[in-house]
Order: sequence, then structure tokens, then C-alpha cells
Amino acid sequence: MDLLILLVERRRQLVTRNDMVQRLWGPDVFVDVETGLNTAVRKVRQALGDAPQNAAFVETVPSKGYRFIAQVELIEGAAVENRQQTTIAVLPFENLGNPEREYLADGLTEETIAALGQIDPDHFFVIGRRSVMAYTSTSKTLAEIGRELSATYLVESSVQSEGGRVRITSKLIRARDQVQIWSESYDAEPSSMLIFQRELSTAIAEQVRRRLSPERLIALARRQTQYPAAYDHYLRGRHFWNQLKPATTRPALDCYARATEVDSEYALAWTGLADAYSTSPINGDARPQEMWPRARDAVARAVRSEPELAEVQASVGFLNFFLEWDWLAAEAAFRKAIAIDPSYSLAHRLLGTVLSQSGRHEEANAALRRSRELDPLYAMNHSQSALVAFQAGDYPAAIQHGRHAVVIDPEFWISYFQLGQVYTQTGEVDLALEVLAKAGRYSGGNSKALALRGYLLAKIGRTQEAREVLNTLQTLAREKYVPPYAMALVCAGLSECDNALGWLDRAHGARDVHLLFLLVDPKWDPFRDDPRFVAILKRCGFLDSML
Repeated sequence: MDLLILLVERRRQLVTRNDMVQRLWGPDVFVDVETGLNTAVRKVRQALGDAPQNAAFVETVPSKGYRFIAQVELIEGAAVENRQQTTIAVLPFENLGNPEREYLADGLTEETIAALGQIDPDHFFVIGRRSVMAYTSTSKTLAEIGRELSATYLVESSVQSEGGRVRITSKLIRARDQVQIWSESYDAEPSSMLIFQRELSTAIAEQVRRRLSPERLIALARRQTQYPAAYDHYLRGRHFWNQLKPATTRPALDCYARATEVDSEYALAWTGLADAYSTSPINGDARPQEMWPRARDAVARAVRSEPELAEVQASVGFLNFFLEWDWLAAEAAFRKAIAIDPSYSLAHRLLGTVLSQSGRHEEANAALRRSRELDPLYAMNHSQSALVAFQAGDYPAAIQHGRHAVVIDPEFWISYFQLGQVYTQTGEVDLALEVLAKAGRYSGGNSKALALRGYLLAKIGRTQEAREVLNTLQTLAREKYVPPYAMALVCAGLSECDNALGWLDRAHGARDVHLLFLLVDPKWDPFRDDPRFVAILKRCGFLDSML
């Protein structure tokens, strides 16, 4: 955009390459002209639908620079839309009282972020939960946090339990000079906690001189239940679920279920159940055919209760992508979630995932970039960016994203797994084996890390070790569900095509969610011309998603 503005400002005049470097990067930054300027010019031409051989907009002046040659109309006094956004970071609520109330502090942080994200998305930019949670019990100053998050304002809050009451204190602080703009304390009974987010969000919005529409206030009021006990169970469920560990999934499900028992119309609690069921087959090797009907029922209950919540639409997308294998419906649901709450990082990340699986890599990269902007310190956003880059064949970018994710969270197994995929493809065997060992350790034994290790061992000629991995997987499968895709992958590494396709056929019968990767994973490239492989893709319905 900066380049286009420069060219239009100097329309019909020569703009040299040096002029462009000075305008775009300044005098003190080294730029590779061939990759920097040429890429920028190419993108301007793509946006305008222009062709260098028959230019209608941007003309190349050989060895000198460029000239904007199209007719330009200057409209004097035209109103310019104000696109400036106010960036708000809701810092983790500090729990000053009973340690058993830690879930309440976490829940209030998350709900305040979600509420603010829906108030005025054209003007409010709300940093995602995972990024702000990195500052729990931090020793960093508010000025440092503000700079790191590029925040205009910080919301600093505390929760203190005193007997049967809860005192909540919140402050709105201007980041650039740490001036306190506003402060308020709430002495709340458990029942009044249900309206806390709306009061706080409204107060903050008023303080930064934005107006709330009645429709937005109504939407905020619809988010939560009217039953204090249901709300308490929901917050406990979110506290467990946000840890993203197999050991905490079960208590999260129990808490969500209790919330729906108290309030059968509690949409957010139903989305909690739905998301846990939909993602368990990919994250925890749960049996898809058991999770599928449970997820479908929970999603239906959420939609029936409150369809105009971003979380509900995201749950619809989860179900359609992982279990229904209807990627067009999944894409539509994620786009609707973003329309409801443009600050919802999860929806952007999942939209990018669907687009990547469909082979729409450029669009997928844009969605993941937005997800990282919204929640820059969340390892999952960077891990998923690594996957999208890997599937697009951009291995340097995939490694960069994967390493970034590891720095953010050194025990997040998915980051190591994504790095393992890239190193396997680039032939960096020692690095691949190292990160896959960490992926297996931190995942609690997820089949993906073990299967990929077997595939790699087979590819580098350590056939006996690869067969031992295959035997281990088959032995485990006699005791619990192991995705058939895991066995298929090891057989593919061993070049046992018939066995690999046989296991893929079983995977289709088991509704194995890992089949989602068949379309874009380069490990399956040797099979793409095999009619049996194509037949499996057709039975899954994946080829329709590439149209």
C-alpha cells in the first residue's frame, strides 16, 4: 500500500528504485532489491490486475524504476475513513485471595477479552488470551508490556475473595505513559458476577471515548447464563481446558457437563463440550466414531441456544472440519465467527487450517498471520503457521514458525511435531529425531509423533527400527484405539504400498481424522497416481474441497 501511494502521488513521473527504498524502508536498512522491491511491485500489479508486458497502471522504466501511468482523479475535500484502531490488552486478573479461586481469575480474564472483542471491532483491537496470560506473575513493567504487545491501553485487574463475597478492582492504564485513566471496584455476590463483564467492558469503552451500539450490548448480555452455579462450572471447565493437556480434558468435560445440567440452554458450555469432543481424536487419539455423535449433539444444542456467538460458530466449524469432513461448511462457519468477533484469534487460525488443507495456501497464510497478530504469544498460532507453511512447501518459513513456537512454550508438543515434519522432509535426520522424541514425551504418547518417527527411520534405511515402531503401534492397538493412519504412514515409509493403502482403507472405515492430511502432505506424493489412493480421497469427499 505504501508503494502504491508513492506511485500515485508521483503519477506520470519516474519513481526510481532508490526513491522506493527510501520511502518504504528508510536509509539505514539493507534491502535485497531483487526480492524486496520486485515482490512489492509484483503485488501492486496483482492487486490492480496489471501485466508488465501490457501495463495499464504501473510501467517499468528499464534500469531506472517505475511510473504510474493510469488516469488519477483527485477529489478535493473527500472524507477519509478513520481506520485507526485502539489496541487493548486485558492483563491476567491477579488472584489475591483463596488459591481455589484461581479458575475465577482466569475465567474473568478470558470473558473480559471476549466481551471487549465484540464491542466495536472496527475500532477495538483486543490482544488474545494466550498472549496476555504470558504475563501472569510477571516482573515486567507496564511500559515494557505495552511495548511488547503494541497496546494503546492496558486493563489491570485483581480478584479478592472475602468470605462469601468477591471484590474485583480494575484499572484502565494508558500504555505510553502509564497514566491511570480510570479505576473502579466491584463488591460482588456470586450471583452478580454474571453481569460483571458487561459493566467492565462498557466502562472501558466509555473511557477510551467509543460508543456502544444497543445491538452490541444485547449481544454481550446473550453470552452468559443467568444461573450463577452454571457460570461457576463453566469457568472451571475453561480453566482445565485451556491447559491443553490430556490429563485436564476429562475434568474440563465434567465441568462443562455440570454447567449444562444447571442451565440446559447455556450455549458457551455446550461449545466447550463440542470442541473437546471434536478435537479429541486429533489431540488425544480418541475414537472418532465415539466422539462424532457427542460432538454433533453438543453443537446442535449450542446452535439452538445462541447461534450468534463466535464461539458457537467456531464449534460448528470444528465439527464440520474434523468429523463431518464438510470443509465448505467449516469455512463458512469460521468466516461467520470472524464476522461476529473479528478479534477471535481461534477462528482465524482454524479458517487458515481449512484453507491450507484445501490447497489455498496464500489465503491460509493470511488467516494465520491475522491469528498471530491477535494472539502473538500463543504457541499454537505459530505451530499451526508452521503446518500451513509446510503444506505449502515453504520449509524455511515452517522452521521459523516452529522454532518461534518452541521459544514461546518449550513443552508444547505440537511445535516439536511440526518441526519434525519439516526436518524429515528436508533430510535433517538428527534434528528430526531429536524434536520427535520431545514431541512424544510432551504429548503423553500421541500416535502422530511415534508414527512419524517410524516413517523417518524407514526412509533413512533403518528398516528394523521402523518395523519395531510398527509392531509397537499394532500392539498398542490391541489395548486401545490407535489411528489406522499411524500404521499406514510407517508402511508408506517402508515403501509397502499395498499395506499402506490397506491401512488407509481401514482408516476411512474408522473415520480417522488424520486422513485430512492426505491431500497436501508431501509424504503421500508417491501415491498420488495410484487409483486406489485416489479412490480413498473420493470416498472421503476431499477432492470436492479442492474445486
